[in-house]
Amino acid sequence: MKIIHFTTNPKSPLCSSFFSFVWCFLLMGVGFGQNSTREVKVGVVLDLHTTFSKICLSSIHVSLSDFYANHPNYTTRLSLLIRDSKKDVVAASAAAVDLIKNEQVIAIVGPQNSIQADFMIRLTKRSQIPIISFSATSPSLASIRSPYFIRATLSGSSQAKPIASVVKFFGWRNVAMVYVDDEFGEGIVPYLVDALQDVNTRVSHRSVISPDASDDDIGKELYKLMTMQTRVFVIHMLPRLCFRVFAKAKEIGMMEEGYVWILTDAMTHLMGSADRKNLENMQGVLGVKNHVPKSKELEEFRLRWKKRFQKENPGIVDAELNVFALWAYDSITALAMAVEKTGVMNLGFDGVNVSGKGTDLESLGVSRYGPTLLRSFSNTRFMGLTGEFDVTGGQLQSRIFEIINLNGSSERVIGFMTQNKGLVKKLSPTKEGLAPVIWPGKSKSVPRGWEIPTKEKNLRVGIPPRRGFEEFVKVRRDPNDNSTVVTGYSIDVFEAALKRLPYAITPYYIPIEPEKNKNYQFPGLPENLDAAVGDITIAASRAMYVDFTLPYTESGVSMVVPLRKNNKDNNTWVFLKPWSLDLWVTTACFFIFIGFTVWVLEHRVNEDFRGPPHHQIGTSIWFSFSTMVFAHRERVVSNLARFVVIVWCFVVLVLTQSYTANLTSLLTVQRLQPTVTNVNQLVKNGDNVGYQKGSFVFGILKNLGFDKSKLIAYEFPEELDELFSKGGIAAAFDEVPYLKVLLSRHCSKYTMVEPSFKTSGFGFAFTKGSPLTGDVSRAILKVTESEEMRRIEKKWFGKRSNCSDPNAPLLWNRLGLSSFWGLFLIAGVASSLALLVFLAMFLYEQNRTLDQPK
Repeated sequence: MKIIHFTTNPKSPLCSSFFSFVWCFLLMGVGFGQNSTREVKVGVVLDLHTTFSKICLSSIHVSLSDFYANHPNYTTRLSLLIRDSKKDVVAASAAAVDLIKNEQVIAIVGPQNSIQADFMIRLTKRSQIPIISFSATSPSLASIRSPYFIRATLSGSSQAKPIASVVKFFGWRNVAMVYVDDEFGEGIVPYLVDALQDVNTRVSHRSVISPDASDDDIGKELYKLMTMQTRVFVIHMLPRLCFRVFAKAKEIGMMEEGYVWILTDAMTHLMGSADRKNLENMQGVLGVKNHVPKSKELEEFRLRWKKRFQKENPGIVDAELNVFALWAYDSITALAMAVEKTGVMNLGFDGVNVSGKGTDLESLGVSRYGPTLLRSFSNTRFMGLTGEFDVTGGQLQSRIFEIINLNGSSERVIGFMTQNKGLVKKLSPTKEGLAPVIWPGKSKSVPRGWEIPTKEKNLRVGIPPRRGFEEFVKVRRDPNDNSTVVTGYSIDVFEAALKRLPYAITPYYIPIEPEKNKNYQFPGLPENLDAAVGDITIAASRAMYVDFTLPYTESGVSMVVPLRKNNKDNNTWVFLKPWSLDLWVTTACFFIFIGFTVWVLEHRVNEDFRGPPHHQIGTSIWFSFSTMVFAHRERVVSNLARFVVIVWCFVVLVLTQSYTANLTSLLTVQRLQPTVTNVNQLVKNGDNVGYQKGSFVFGILKNLGFDKSKLIAYEFPEELDELFSKGGIAAAFDEVPYLKVLLSRHCSKYTMVEPSFKTSGFGFAFTKGSPLTGDVSRAILKVTESEEMRRIEKKWFGKRSNCSDPNAPLLWNRLGLSSFWGLFLIAGVASSLALLVFLAMFLYEQNRTLDQPK
């Protein structure tokens, strides 16, 4: 090392300045030597000509500037190599290949959207280079299963539960999805469908709109939605297309009272800098977005970002930060921390073809640095601008969502969705629910979520084909104006239920013509109908195609048989049937016991109860049994015996009157008996049985063992009566409501007997997922519990004056001991008490006799 000598005067000003310069240079050199840094290349792939990318790119630059200003002692520096993807998937992939092969970057930040990310993820998986995206939200990207894809943003699937919670909170049961026709739009669909199903809500329709759709195409889709009942729409698309959809929706009247629109975060996060006119078209819309907590650091960053953005993009005014720019900021911070932690050892690629700068995939090589950087980045935790930064599992963990309501050009937070507490109005203190909402049309009442899709609010009601049993439903033509007139029990119940709905609905009845539906067995509703009303049985096989209301009739399948005179019971021993065996035995025993009691009490003082033993026994029994007809001639002298006889005569009076009444009932009421009471007897005898044509009862009878040739079909009640009268059938099986019609006309000829097979009764059918089903079911309950239902039943099934109740059981019961045990108890206690008193008196007299002197 040479030492240079200066001969200049050290006291001169020039000399002093020179020495100061040298000294500072030497100090800088020493400092650089002690704190040498190493640049690490990082690729950035964005659509550079979009405002979104410019906002995020400014955020990335501010992030690097802030990070290294706060960490001047770090030995690594990220060097950004920025490439333009030009809104094209191929260009984005080519940029990634160039960055990997020619620049040998350690990681790639971007791309901007999910479609571009798809191929890049597969590419980086092969090269083992982490790709960090702060804006690719499509859940479908997870299906690639690349450990080198890190989603530093929330997956679109994370908002499915908040949206479903909002739908559940307001009680909507049907939702239509409107989304863009690309990978971004389709990615959220299965997750949202599952989340809605968990809250018992059905996605009734999916409207898919092309990203390049014209206004006419958008109008056609919206008009299609207007023809449906559903009025709750979940819309998932980016602002450019979304604003056009809402502009068209307002034009055709879909932003009025009764409509509900729910935005996904794809729209809510990016509409901050939208034109005021666009936001005014979205009055009353709900939305979900990620909650970013307010902080001093966030406000300071906003000022720095604004200053830099305006300097870099002087031609763009009113640009606003969005959450994706904040995630970009935090992503770069996390990457810089991970690189510093990993160090710069082992940089480079294995298997790289350096012969040229082509972009062939075979020559990309495999990064030696990627796996280590991936582990370091995944383990990085810190508090960023958006809250805690945690990419465990390869994606940012969801935290809290805001529920917003658009009012004019501003948004209002009406609640939050938390993982633990669900929907709450405020985060602290926690209060469940949502704040009041201003709906489209500036309405403050919660929309019910559906409407009858015609201007007249007519409900298109189908009437299934029916020939017999017209009490339920009858279709005829009015000769005056050739209009359709529908009457019947089912129609009256249906219209009574509609009147009890909280809104007005007018049914428009459309007969389902048999010739147009020859094989119509009611598996479901034709496309032009909203509901079906008639004697429609609720069945599991049908419930797969339609939704049924609660039943409005009795349920079950029963058997009806003719009545006949019961000569079998009028036999020699019919007089024994009024009483059961235990009552006969008990009564006989008490006759003997009472006779014995009277004999004991009267033997010493009454000459009628003296004499030879056989005479005394006969007299006692005769006296006891003669009380049955109050024909006893023997005198009773003892007061104790008189007491016993009085009690016993009362018991005998009750027994004889009851016997007489029951015997009369047996010989009169029971004169008519069912001809058959057992199904097995019908099967065993090979009897013919009837069933209603086209009914599911046919299958029940076959399962019971009836031969197909023994099953006779009928259509009308008159035809069934004729079959019975001519002996064509021994019994008929049908649903209880139909059998009631037969019995109301011929109550003295037939009766219902066991067995009874369980069914669900008659119900009204609605299209699958119809919101009317629940409301009409509740209205049916109100009708059935009211006096109106009894009036309707009397109108159509009223009993004739000479008919008894067709459901009254033709059963006769014998009188048993349980009906009279109280009387026997009284008689037994009275007799026993008399015997005890007699015994006490007898012993007392004997003692006095023995005590007298002889």
